[in-house]
Amino acid sequence: MEDARQEVPPDTAEAIYDTLWAASEVPTRAPEGIERVMLAEDKLYVVLAVVLIIWFGLIFLLLRTDRRLDNLERELEDRIPEDASYE
Repeated sequence: MEDARQEVPPDTAEAIYDTLWAASEVPTRAPEGIERVMLAEDKLYVVLAVVLIIWFGLIFLLLRTDRRLDNLERELEDRIPEDASYE
C-alpha cells in the first residue's frame, strides 16, 4: 500500500507542507516551576478570569466617571450665563 502523500503532485502547497512536517513531531516539554502549579487543578483559568474581571471593572469605572463628568459640565454650562463677563 502506497503512502497518501506520494499521490499528491509535488508542486502543490499540500505536498510541500506534508514533506516539511510529516516526519517531525510537535515539540513538547513538561511544565516546570510556576507552570506546573498554575496548570494543576486549572488555577491558570482562575487567574485569567480574575484579570478579566479587573479589566472589565476598570473599563466600567472609566465610563461611569466620564458620564458623571459630562453631566457636571452640562450643569456648569447651564448655571453660567453666556454673556457673563469674568472681569
